[in-house]
Amino acid sequence: MFTWQHRVLAVFIGVSGCFCVLFGAWLAHAGGHLSPEVITRLETAHQYHILHTLALLGLVIWRLVIWRQQAQSRLLATSSWLMVAGIWGFSGSLYFKTLLMMPELGQMAPFGGVSLALAWLCIAIYGVTGAAKSQRIEELK
Repeated sequence: MFTWQHRVLAVFIGVSGCFCVLFGAWLAHAGGHLSPEVITRLETAHQYHILHTLALLGLVIWRLVIWRQQAQSRLLATSSWLMVAGIWGFSGSLYFKTLLMMPELGQMAPFGGVSLALAWLCIAIYGVTGAAKSQRIEELK
């Protein structure tokens, strides 16, 4: 079942992926005038952004498959939204801090990083608890 949450996440993933490509091209071609410190910070933000956009895409696909087979998992939904918050909080704050010369925005990066870590932890917890639920459902059939 494709819910409003899936639509919002699909839009976010599409825009996020598009930005990854365009920003990567800009960084490779027009970013040459930046200092090595700034380039390193932007490359870190870009790498985390790409990785977690792809992870979020996989997570949404996984949620769609699981929702067809068993009851909705709050852990996977929570993980999806934590990844969105983490991409904005970590990569977004580093982009804005650097490109808009607003160093105070860099203070959001640790919160974004924690959000990303918690998103991965939710997936791990789901692996432990979701497998048990799935097995119980199969036993009831």
